[in-house]
Amino acid sequence: MSISAPATESLIIAPQWIGDAVMTEPLLRRLHARGERLTVGALPWVAPVYRAMPQVAEVIDFPFQHGGLQLKARRAIARQIQGRFSTAYVLPNSLKSALLPLLAGIPKRVGYLGEARVGLLTHRLKNPKNKPPMVAFYSALSGESGLEADRPMLRLPPAEVDAALNALGLQPGGYAVFAPGAEFGPAKRWPAAHFAAVARGLDVPVLLLGSGKEAALCDEIAAAAPGHCTNLAGKTTLLQALAAISAARHVVSNDSGLMHVAAAFGVPQVAVFGSSSPLHTPPLNDRATVLWLRNDPAYQPPLDCAPCFERECPLGHTRCLNDIDAGRVLAHLQP
Repeated sequence: MSISAPATESLIIAPQWIGDAVMTEPLLRRLHARGERLTVGALPWVAPVYRAMPQVAEVIDFPFQHGGLQLKARRAIARQIQGRFSTAYVLPNSLKSALLPLLAGIPKRVGYLGEARVGLLTHRLKNPKNKPPMVAFYSALSGESGLEADRPMLRLPPAEVDAALNALGLQPGGYAVFAPGAEFGPAKRWPAAHFAAVARGLDVPVLLLGSGKEAALCDEIAAAAPGHCTNLAGKTTLLQALAAISAARHVVSNDSGLMHVAAAFGVPQVAVFGSSSPLHTPPLNDRATVLWLRNDPAYQPPLDCAPCFERECPLGHTRCLNDIDAGRVLAHLQP
């Protein structure tokens, strides 16, 4: 009888944004497939995404906040995990994200160069000059080729989905989800009036999802579409939001973290792009429709200013979003 060798224990230092977390899933799938046992260290608002990845054996909630090295907290966790891992994959490009694996004495530390991390990483990749698709960017840390075919996939246990839907009073497929927020800024947010017009044109109720910072925006949409929307922005856990998206009939969003969540669950979706580019962060979903005026030959005059990747429109008109009317989105949501 042969005894298989123990799996390599690997620590994944996760990015801090939901969309980036989703786009790391193909990398983790590759690592798991070659026998690595994966533990993900993630901030609490991202950790539930990794609990929806079956290849992840364990998730450690990091007690860190935005800003600062928080060296004392990193040293405390490093002591707790010392000797557990042979490899660490540092997915963010910041210096502080590479500190914990060094402090924990993990011998192999893989990541991209950035923020003077030469001495912190043992295996370093050069940052690409252009903006590559983010899935390929993360998957390259595996050292393997053939990255273009990868698509993020999330999966929740059916019992968890049922429990979340029951708590929210929802029936699978009986509602649409709108995610009208975008952390980066207003140049990525389709106007509230357009979201409201789509809600009024649908024959199913609309669930408005997002963080507490987006509650006022969602209130504006709900007020403009009376009787059509339920605003749950800031009122659900991330796990409940993931479950609600996974069972929705449609999802309409900007280029945001929840857009990538919908894509990873394979939900029919319409994604509206403005200042950013679907060439860089597309929803990798065969059932996704991307609306982006930059590549629309029928849109005149051509939108040569997109993508600008700015938080606010430098020209003051935000045509890239304002000129995508509700009718175009509704046309892709009809049965």
